[in-house]
Amino acid sequence: MQTIRVDTPSAKYDVVTGAGLLRSLRPRIEQAVGRLPRRVFVLTSAPIWALWGHCMQPSFAEPPVVLLLEPGERYKTLASVERLLRQMAAAGADRGSLLIAFGGGIVGDLGGFLAAVFMRGIAYVQVPTTFLSQVDSSVGGKVGVNLPEGKNLVGAFHHPRAVFADIDTLSTLPDRELRAGLMESVKAGIIRDRSLVRYMEQHSAEILARNSRALEKVIAASIRMKAAVVHKDEREGGLRMILNFGHTVGHALEQATAYKALLHGEAVAWGMIAALHIARARRSVNAAQLQRLERLIHLYGPLPALKLRAPRVMAATGGDKKNLGGVRRFVLPVGIGDACVVEDVTPAELDAAVRFMLAQAAEKTA
Repeated sequence: MQTIRVDTPSAKYDVVTGAGLLRSLRPRIEQAVGRLPRRVFVLTSAPIWALWGHCMQPSFAEPPVVLLLEPGERYKTLASVERLLRQMAAAGADRGSLLIAFGGGIVGDLGGFLAAVFMRGIAYVQVPTTFLSQVDSSVGGKVGVNLPEGKNLVGAFHHPRAVFADIDTLSTLPDRELRAGLMESVKAGIIRDRSLVRYMEQHSAEILARNSRALEKVIAASIRMKAAVVHKDEREGGLRMILNFGHTVGHALEQATAYKALLHGEAVAWGMIAALHIARARRSVNAAQLQRLERLIHLYGPLPALKLRAPRVMAATGGDKKNLGGVRRFVLPVGIGDACVVEDVTPAELDAAVRFMLAQAAEKTA
């Protein structure tokens, strides 16, 4: 079991990762937030509650109020937020209530947003159950929902009081979900942790076999990287932008496929490949580094086919929330273990990268 401290100007909290956390959740939450309030709410999905609710619930003397969110990115909307807010109000929620976001990244993002806006902000705790949410979305305080025009365009910064990442929950995660989540750790290594890249290259068999020690090492390294970045740039004014490596094209792919064809990590993986193409053209990575990083990405595949045309993907990048004043901001790796944010990627460069990515997708899935 490992504890990683997240320290920002507006919040300080612990991320605890290890096995068996669900069965001792209540005392752990009380240690983080103090005595539990009269009303505790758990936002989850029906599949997660069926699989793991029996481990969590006995920890509480009074059963929490369970709120259900349909699985899938298409339910991460303002309509879902309004429905859930009204359920909370009807169940007697007040400013002293606590919300537990118990599920994957969609539950965590929307649950954090619920906590941010209900009565102008209530306390919440993240209990992520997917690899992706454990290494990325549960940490850092960014919460929000989608609009038809783009992903995460409505949101807030609202940090949890604590994060409890129980690796036992990964035992029921489908292989595709695990591999997609691991793409965020690949990203973490490429932009900030060369040793993580090396570990994931050398220990892929143990990681994909769900060896507890290997998974915990990758999860902890990914969280430490993000915590260090968030410590220096809480509000995404500069350095924190590097965490969006692969996300400009990745989010465009999700939007262009109506959030139905790709898991988030899969979209980010293809987005990283597109970004690597731009980086190679600009010589911020050399040919050997490009080959090594592409090999690492595909090591944790296979990646799904992309039945898209370049103009459609290009159009979808225009709604990316990282754009500012009409300027497209892009994250590019600098060698292995470093990255930078650039604002001068031309439409021609991006178009070439998207076409390169789509051609590679055709080769890999032919």
